[in-house]
Amino acid sequence: MRTSLTLAVSAALVAGTALGLAPAAQASDTASTGIRFVDIAGEGGTVLKANVVTPAGAGASARLPLIVLPTSWAMPQIEYLAQAKKLADSGYIVVSYNSRGFWQSGGEIETAGPKDIADASKVIDWALANTPADAGHVGMAGVSYGAGISLLTAAHDPRVKAVAALSGWADLIESIYSGRTQHLQAAALLGGAGYLTGRPGPELKQILGDFLSSNLDKEDEMIAWGRERSPVTHLDRINANGAAIMLGNAWGDTIFPPNQYASFYEKLTGPKRLEFRPGDHATAEATGLFGLPNDTWTNAHRWFDHHLRGVDNGIDREQPVQLKSRSTDGYEGYPDWKSVHANQRKFDLDGTQRVWANVDSGANGGITLLTNLLDQFLRTPPTVSVPLLPRAFAGVWQSERYDTPQRVRGTAKVHTTVTSTKESGTLVAYLYDVGPLGVGKLVGNAPYTFHGKTPGKPFAVDLELFSTAYDVPAGHRLALVVDTVDPLYIEHNPTGAQLTFSSPSADPSYVSVPLREK
Repeated sequence: MRTSLTLAVSAALVAGTALGLAPAAQASDTASTGIRFVDIAGEGGTVLKANVVTPAGAGASARLPLIVLPTSWAMPQIEYLAQAKKLADSGYIVVSYNSRGFWQSGGEIETAGPKDIADASKVIDWALANTPADAGHVGMAGVSYGAGISLLTAAHDPRVKAVAALSGWADLIESIYSGRTQHLQAAALLGGAGYLTGRPGPELKQILGDFLSSNLDKEDEMIAWGRERSPVTHLDRINANGAAIMLGNAWGDTIFPPNQYASFYEKLTGPKRLEFRPGDHATAEATGLFGLPNDTWTNAHRWFDHHLRGVDNGIDREQPVQLKSRSTDGYEGYPDWKSVHANQRKFDLDGTQRVWANVDSGANGGITLLTNLLDQFLRTPPTVSVPLLPRAFAGVWQSERYDTPQRVRGTAKVHTTVTSTKESGTLVAYLYDVGPLGVGKLVGNAPYTFHGKTPGKPFAVDLELFSTAYDVPAGHRLALVVDTVDPLYIEHNPTGAQLTFSSPSADPSYVSVPLREK
């Protein structure tokens, strides 16, 4: 595990360097657009390293829309130069800055805390004072960390009129602690990258240590810390300020899963757009950072053009929810997220099955960043042989064989009754597309952890799998597999624990799968 995480961190940093080099190589060709590297005084005077890209020929008397781009976690300030140039060529002033605590910027890593939000407002102040930017037309965008900071700033600074938040989070707790389960690889990757490229503050060090060590005595403090840094906590202020919000994410994002973005989207009351595509964390936007054609960035530009420059480009007349299936090309439009779930099909989880804990059955969600990146480009999700799964360590239930394709869209839900021999435990549910030879391709998964249960006493479990869009071919069936160990997560099963899954007649167990009718 330590080796794989170290390799993952190294790969992320190498990718970051490559992303930085691509725009840097173009710098010599962009002199006409006016690239400047500057120091900006953030909150408390902390120096933020930044770059400013100005349209060619923009005079001091011009008033142009402003885009502010906070960098992603662990990324250098040149991350967005390729996109900044494209925006400047369209008539925007663009200021990108290295978030505090990373690389050459001063301060310590605050993890989108109050100082980070104050920094973003200070950058806007600086741009309005030192560039021909228009105070009435300010937008923010970013990938991952930059997305979260942009959304939080929209809650606290009413000057922000439009946001494109890509591969970000709306609920930090539901992102890395969903199902009351620590997302081990995600947290370790973020923590490792933070230590390698920045200066974590004492608060972050404490939170990360308590989180990875499963310190339940500090659980309430960790949740409060995460809630403060979650845009959904500040939803009323975001809605009151009325910024136009575009959210984009990948189905397989193992750091910020899509469910929490979809839930947040439904609660927004201003102009809004939601896009989900195949891939993992930030992989849907990555080619755009190289300056290559990219759907996500193209639509982000269209979003700003309409809401900051008043361009009638039709984006406001499109269906606001745009989904791309992991199985097919092209996009599907929906009027809202609940319409995605309009058609539900259940299959029962009959009988009683018992599994021993602490052993990985072979079913798992893959490796952070790598697995879903392969699925994005090669359509190769993790696979298992369902007939060969060891029934001592995995519960398995299968649907009937379907005569027609089943187009899974949205969030599958599991309801079951669990009895444990111990007071604590973890289970992981997986939904597979099973072909005629018994090979299962992963459709979705999610973890669930419980504490303080009475051994031997049944309790109900309701679990939402991570949202997805996947087409099950005709002649295949769906299978639910439940085991207790997955390298993606920290598990809480005491040695020798056993879990029993049952379906009482008064409360039958089932899987509910959302399907697109046509």
